[in-house]
Amino acid sequence: MKKIAVLLFLFSTVAIFAQQQVSGVVKDNSGNPLPGVNIVEKGTNNGVSTDIDGSYKITVKEGASLVFTYMGFNSVTRLANASQIDVSLAEESGQNLDEVVVTGSRTAARSNTTSALPIDVLSAKDLTSTGQATFDKALQYKIPSFNTVQTPVNDATSLLDPYEIRNMGPSRTLILINGKRKNLSSLLYVQTSPGRGETGADISAIPTDAIERVEILRDGASAQYGSDAIAGVMNIILKKNTTDGSLTIRSGITSEGDGEMLGVSLNNGTTVGEKGFLNYTIDFSKVNLANRPGKVDAQGEANDFLSGTPADVATVQSYLDRHPDAQNVNGSPETAAAKFLINGGNDISDNTKLYYNAAYVYKKVNSFANFRTPYWRPLSGDPYLNDFFGNGDDANPSYDGYGPTFEGDLTDYNGTLGFKTVKNGWNTDASLTVGGNKQVYSVNNSVNRSDIVDADGNNVYRENSPISFKPGGTSFNHVVGNIDVSKIVSEKISIGFGTEFRSEYFTVMEGDKASWDGTGADSFAGNRPENSGKWNRYNVGVYLDVAFDITKDFLVNGTVRHEEYSDFGGATVWKASTRYKFLDDKITIRGSVSTGFRAPTLHQIYTQKSQYSFVAGQGIQISGIINNVSPQARQLGIPSLDPEKSTNVTVGIGAKPFRNFNFTVDYYNIKVEDRIVLGDRQDTAFGNVAWFSNSFDSRTSGLDVVANYNNIGIGEGKLGFNVSGNITLENKRISPVTNNSFGDILNSLTFTSRPDTKWILGINYEIGKFGFSLNNTYFGKTTFNQDGLATNDPDAPVTSPEYLAANLKTEFIPKIVTDLGVNFSATEKLTIALNVNNLFNILPEWKFVAENDAGAALLADPAQTKQQSNLLTFNQRYSRMTYDGFHFSQLGTMFNLSVNYKF
Repeated sequence: MKKIAVLLFLFSTVAIFAQQQVSGVVKDNSGNPLPGVNIVEKGTNNGVSTDIDGSYKITVKEGASLVFTYMGFNSVTRLANASQIDVSLAEESGQNLDEVVVTGSRTAARSNTTSALPIDVLSAKDLTSTGQATFDKALQYKIPSFNTVQTPVNDATSLLDPYEIRNMGPSRTLILINGKRKNLSSLLYVQTSPGRGETGADISAIPTDAIERVEILRDGASAQYGSDAIAGVMNIILKKNTTDGSLTIRSGITSEGDGEMLGVSLNNGTTVGEKGFLNYTIDFSKVNLANRPGKVDAQGEANDFLSGTPADVATVQSYLDRHPDAQNVNGSPETAAAKFLINGGNDISDNTKLYYNAAYVYKKVNSFANFRTPYWRPLSGDPYLNDFFGNGDDANPSYDGYGPTFEGDLTDYNGTLGFKTVKNGWNTDASLTVGGNKQVYSVNNSVNRSDIVDADGNNVYRENSPISFKPGGTSFNHVVGNIDVSKIVSEKISIGFGTEFRSEYFTVMEGDKASWDGTGADSFAGNRPENSGKWNRYNVGVYLDVAFDITKDFLVNGTVRHEEYSDFGGATVWKASTRYKFLDDKITIRGSVSTGFRAPTLHQIYTQKSQYSFVAGQGIQISGIINNVSPQARQLGIPSLDPEKSTNVTVGIGAKPFRNFNFTVDYYNIKVEDRIVLGDRQDTAFGNVAWFSNSFDSRTSGLDVVANYNNIGIGEGKLGFNVSGNITLENKRISPVTNNSFGDILNSLTFTSRPDTKWILGINYEIGKFGFSLNNTYFGKTTFNQDGLATNDPDAPVTSPEYLAANLKTEFIPKIVTDLGVNFSATEKLTIALNVNNLFNILPEWKFVAENDAGAALLADPAQTKQQSNLLTFNQRYSRMTYDGFHFSQLGTMFNLSVNYKF
């Protein structure tokens, strides 16, 4: 018995020493104490509540986590690593200035008001309330500075729509998942669309139901995170809940009766052992084709493909009488996707935690090239076409043209495994991240028209051509290792430092010979052997971050980073930021100055290929891209690519004058030196080719505005308003073009193809079991100065001043798109949601704008105006948006119905 008593005494003594007492105060966003907040030691029944002045005291095991919950507020989890832990809770619904964010600092996490940087926070509820089918489209209607839109016929671009923040292109926003770098897509945008010459991560592949929140840092952050963070950083935080799982079934259709969508998504979680969790998401979806073709103009077709005589017009018209749209397909492609994602963690000791996440996505896209009409591909030149696409009877052919398909199979994966430890106040995070994206293409219902004969004099292609081709594809992979260390040295000073190693691999997969031999498959030529291969590079980076709270209101933060790349050398960048609060934290002034860099992607360095492109007034033409390390580039004197360099200045103010109202206004100014662009096609000794170069410097400046007024009592319900906007003050080239040619349309695609201003007004009302939302998005004008429009000298060469002095430009007219959402909580577990996106069926609309008196005279002549319109729309095939792009979806009203069941 004595031994047992001694053992019990020792056990209780150890238990006592293994525990600690934690106390603190819990307040709301305005600094008012919150009585009755529940504080529970995670994974136990040990808990207390705050008293009348918001204070609490609890004894917990060392290394435990405390969960703070209060009805109407977002719950917060804190590690019990100090004796005093004060917490600020944010109200549920929308963005709050005081939500704790982890993006933008390598030292201690801070709230939005104590951060020196502008950060948007979107909850899972914010994303799903849009009714949009994919994550990128949800952001389009929640973040004013974020823009993306479905492009018209643009080959591989149909797999992944280009997106951008602050009109800076997709490659200048860094995407993180749980704070770790996400892999780039393998797709390089080479067609005439916004984002041309760039690549970005496939954020549409991320299932929305797996996301807890999104933090968008609207400031240059290369010093903290490395390359690509010139415009900002998007950090996608995954769900961690082990309860409250749900099954969601979604359906939708456009008001035109096409684009049918059906999807099912399961998100759930479970505990793993005593101290672990696992959250998982499975998402399947299918979206059918939505087609919005224009009514093709006979005169324009006759001018482009025939001689333009009255007889030619009659020939074309007889075909258009049967097919007014020339059988063209123009809209959103058929897409099927399967997405799988897990996020987990486990406390493996009192001060060490294992964490992990992984995702795999498969996407299948079926789209179409421009339809080859019988006057475009006539039997007189290629009689075998009747055998392939007609009835084979040469005396009575039924040949009516053919429409090549473009089909893409995309896989995207990423995964992270890491450990976090806390020892003597030092926080260490070590992780390994892998990720990749692969796209493989198919072309069907096409033909290789090359006139190539074998040793016996027989045609290899033409009548012997296959009609299905495998043109190859691309892949990109990376492996990233991170070690990040931070410590709160004192009440005033916190530090962070770390290192990153990254290895990248880019592969161009060779197509089958028939897809590239000669002119290759009609519509999309395959990758030639000499243009295919695998390339890689690596880089190592180190950084140091120091934050100094001079007073409780005055913060300064400094970061410096150095990176060494295996292919172009080193880069050193820095960042300094500050924040000052006053009037009892009701007003915050913040600002930052930083330098940054963006390394040229492997895609930009090594891509070399042939491509089919629409050229105004010339139909579809074949041209090529030569890379900067090729023999052809050396002979043309094209230099190798260097990194872009940037300077960012941000100044802002945030205010929360009373409990339910807050606003922020931030000015930004971004200068990019040696900007990397894919230039115009030029006639050279190697044909009509384009190439990448560090071509010029640019400047982008503007204002971001965010305001929220929530929890307004109206009857028995609550009303909320949110207004946010982005105003572009300047976005232009500020130096001469070097090493390249950069015409009007490329200038427009780079600088004016996204709205010059965009505003979002959201109204939410909740009453009883119903929730209503009305979202109004104002898309400002976009402008295109297209190549090929009427000039002072239409016969002048592309590089001459006379050619560049176009008499006309096109302008997309500002529009307001209204979305309506209705939620009905039928039971505690069942919710039904109806979303009507683009309630009033608002469609893109453009107009010509005269640049001078000659342009005004031209617009006074309907015939000449029609001719110019034909140049930009491929003879009205793309009458709604022009061939080069538009500022929001052309599909019109979409009805979406979803049913969510909580377990």
